[in-house]
Amino acid sequence: MYSLVSAPVLGFDLTRLAGGSATAEVVLRGLRLKQDDLSILAERLPDEGVRGPLWVEVESAARRMPSLKGMSKEDPAGSLALVERAPIGSVDALLTCLRYDVMSWTWTGTGKDAQQTETAAAATGLLCDAAVASYLREVLDDQTRRMLGAGWVSAMRKLPTGAPIDLGPHHYTVSALLDRLRSLRSKDMNRLSSSAEDARRNAGGWSPAVHSASWAAYLSDRVRTAAAAQMLLVQAVDTADIPLADRAGGVWNMLSGAVQALVVRDLLDTATAHRLLAPVVAALGPAWLG
Repeated sequence: MYSLVSAPVLGFDLTRLAGGSATAEVVLRGLRLKQDDLSILAERLPDEGVRGPLWVEVESAARRMPSLKGMSKEDPAGSLALVERAPIGSVDALLTCLRYDVMSWTWTGTGKDAQQTETAAAATGLLCDAAVASYLREVLDDQTRRMLGAGWVSAMRKLPTGAPIDLGPHHYTVSALLDRLRSLRSKDMNRLSSSAEDARRNAGGWSPAVHSASWAAYLSDRVRTAAAAQMLLVQAVDTADIPLADRAGGVWNMLSGAVQALVVRDLLDTATAHRLLAPVVAALGPAWLG
């Protein structure tokens, strides 16, 4: 359900979770890890005597996450709240994405023969600890959450700052859109909501356009670049304080499609690019588009 190729789906869930922005930050940092960073992370992974009980709590908390299974015809308001908040994916899906997509470069071999070094496995474990601590923020007790994230926080103080996040050949245009979102005003919010509503009523061609943009990212080896852009979008939406109902009601999909299109803008045909970018241009004006 979650993968770097389908980062917009992960982003949709994160933008509706209380700890989503922090989880996006963990994913972003994970995407920028280098070989020399692994030992710094690995040496801060708690032993199994500490981690074991914490992951028992994680498994219990995961079962308390909002789920569409809780919908009831007798409680339409509660059902609507669930639709707005319930994730599409799961903790297991997040862990799979981190281990095998974000940290794919640390594996050797294929299939059943694939393996990591002890250091890489420990570093991946610390990454997973930090991600679930924030992903499950709403349902984990504070002490468990702090203990899960402590090693990661310590490692981040020791890791080099690293290179800036690379958003590909259209870096400045993607950044301009994100900056525009971070400085939204109330009238911008209204236009975003209205444009998303219009886009939802006239959804024809949107899904194929998103698929084309995602496929272009895959073929051009920009999957990690596009995923990073989606995680930055999660944080920009949070900074803008876009209401949850709007995020769930179409604003995220509209913005996510535009970001995906911008990352591969040079590879898209005019009709596809227009389909994904036009609703955002209508809402925010064309100045950021360059």
